[in-house]
Amino acid sequence: MHKTETLKKQFILLLFFTQMLYAQTVRNYSNEFLNIGVDATAFGMGKAVTATSNDVNAIYWNPAGLVNVEDNQAALMHAEYFKGIAKYDYVAYAKPIDKESTIAFSFIRFSVDDILNTTQLIDNQGNINFNRVSLFNASDMALHIGYAKHHLLKNFDFGMNAKIVHRRIGSFANSWGFGLDLGLQYQVNDYKLGLMLRDVTTTFNAWKIDSEAFASIRNAVPEQNQEKPETLELTKPKAQFGVSRMFTFRHDYKLTTEVDLNMRFLKTNDLIATSFISIDPSVGFQLAYVDMVYLRGGVNNFQKHTKFDGSKSLSIEPSFGVGFQYNGIQVDYALSNIGGASGTLYSNVFSLKIDFGAFR
Repeated sequence: MHKTETLKKQFILLLFFTQMLYAQTVRNYSNEFLNIGVDATAFGMGKAVTATSNDVNAIYWNPAGLVNVEDNQAALMHAEYFKGIAKYDYVAYAKPIDKESTIAFSFIRFSVDDILNTTQLIDNQGNINFNRVSLFNASDMALHIGYAKHHLLKNFDFGMNAKIVHRRIGSFANSWGFGLDLGLQYQVNDYKLGLMLRDVTTTFNAWKIDSEAFASIRNAVPEQNQEKPETLELTKPKAQFGVSRMFTFRHDYKLTTEVDLNMRFLKTNDLIATSFISIDPSVGFQLAYVDMVYLRGGVNNFQKHTKFDGSKSLSIEPSFGVGFQYNGIQVDYALSNIGGASGTLYSNVFSLKIDFGAFR
């Protein structure tokens, strides 16, 4: 294994343990892999799709949009982070129950594989034995079960997700969790409004920690003097509000624009930040030609930074995407995280959507 990749995987392992070891009962940041997003269409638009998401991928962005699924749909996505060290995969399926309601399922997995476990590298006599080095995986997984109802309230479409979360750090620790998301969409003329409430009841994760494995880590790094972490995490609610407008040109061209406000109820480095709420806007567009060829762009992750000299700066993350749809098969590509405002390298995202109604 290349030395640089080995060091990166060990660093990522340290991040996993740091996140867990300093857990509090109520977390400002928990289950963050569920905030990455899905679908190259959304990534290409800077993730500004809360109001316009209207296919199988709405199970993630706003389950209310599932009511627009007219026949069975499936979606796949694959992305890689940290130069391929971290793998991110997503699969979803949606099926209309009748003309007024839809049910959907999705599965998300974010993982770092083949991490070196060097806690047993040095034995009790101080001897180095490479045969005691093993490999393990650190993975975060979530199953979403979504339901949407058309016009549950007057002119409002309603949707909800029940999500089951499983997180595992090799044999050292694992957790199970549960949470709920709620979504609303409203349309008037060419305007659409969308509201997504994530973790509305707080999402909990109950950790089970291997005491022997934890003791071996503490013994391997005695100067850290780590205490056994909390075994229960509660994820705070978050909200997303979006407004979109569609423009039609010569019947063949459709331009969809959207502005979203992504809200957390804590103070962060977002563009708008108070002690009560922080707001990170995202802006995106999609230009479609005869619903076959798509061009997308967006900007998101507006973050304020303080430099070493005390001066302030603002960073953003542009994104770009293209797509092609023909006979029920849609292939999309997005180049996201351009500029690396979050500290990670840019990401190539590919996704596939299949509308089974086109094959009937």
